[in-house]
Amino acid sequence: MDKETIKTLLVRLQSGQISVDEALTKLKHLPYEDLEFAKIDHHRQLRGGIAEVIYGQGKKIEDAVEIARKIYDMSGRVLITRASREMYDALGLEDAHYHAASRIIEVGHGRKQIGRIVAVSAGTADIPVCEEAAVTAAFLGSKVERLYDVGVAGLHRLLNNIGIFEGANAVIVAAGMEGALPSVVGALIDQPVIAVPTSVGYGVNLGGLTPMFAMLNSCVPGIAVMNIDNGFGAGCLAHKINTLAGHD
Repeated sequence: MDKETIKTLLVRLQSGQISVDEALTKLKHLPYEDLEFAKIDHHRQLRGGIAEVIYGQGKKIEDAVEIARKIYDMSGRVLITRASREMYDALGLEDAHYHAASRIIEVGHGRKQIGRIVAVSAGTADIPVCEEAAVTAAFLGSKVERLYDVGVAGLHRLLNNIGIFEGANAVIVAAGMEGALPSVVGALIDQPVIAVPTSVGYGVNLGGLTPMFAMLNSCVPGIAVMNIDNGFGAGCLAHKINTLAGHD
């Protein structure tokens, strides 16, 4: 439940459109709702600006569905990351959408998208992580553009599309293998770069450790590095930076 939802609720209470008991029913689960197997943090968006998001991987389908429906009932929106098609089918909400590439379930009315973020993938195998970042940022209310398959093995592809970064407030770059692309992008633009190492690559990629170490050791200033395959975290950080840019 966000600030606007609570303000609307209080205005309706003040004007007599709803009763005190009805308002209490809406607010009674703040700051969290105890389901025994889960404690849903309905207060999180009010505190930190981003509502609780469900990490679907490893959860029982029925548990994820119950949590999602509780969040949806309270706020009208919910996001589930690392979700399966079976989880989406079980959810059974009319306004739900399954993003197959990112494995994200998005439910609820869209927000006005502000500012501008660019999400870049080094290769097509990095697209799922990049899409997780892009879908997350868009769900939160940021305008996102995508630029895919412009890794350093064919640097001309990036240079031919350099104009896409004009006017962006944050740039997300997902790369596996040796993880060089964020440094290249960061050296060419003046926006903050959020680097996401992916687990894409052969043996010495070490499940994403090699690109993560390369990104952490970049000599290009203004690069932040996320955890391996953490597109969700990159999307959240990019959205917060974009929001702070003050665009309406």
